[in-house]
Amino acid sequence: MSRVCELSGKGVMSGNNVSHAKNRTRRRFLPNLCQVSLASDVLGRSFRLRISARALRSVEHRGGLDPYLLKASDLELSQNARRIKREIKKKTAAAAPTAS
Repeated sequence: MSRVCELSGKGVMSGNNVSHAKNRTRRRFLPNLCQVSLASDVLGRSFRLRISARALRSVEHRGGLDPYLLKASDLELSQNARRIKREIKKKTAAAAPTAS
């Protein structure tokens, strides 16, 4: 399982540990990933995703999983998240003509 956020695409970064004597050794900065269940209002079910804590805050800020996915770029989403986004778009498109 890779260390990449399924919604934001945030992954592992590399850098240096710098000692007081300015000795530099390579290190890795790992994203703060959490295994969470997010509910889709449109689809009426929940999905288990491995996302960063920052992405979880963004999902809450935008009002849930559906608005977040509809606004997100497909390039940063995982394959699983893109599949969920397609299902949401299909369901909203099917529901729109009946409401008119």
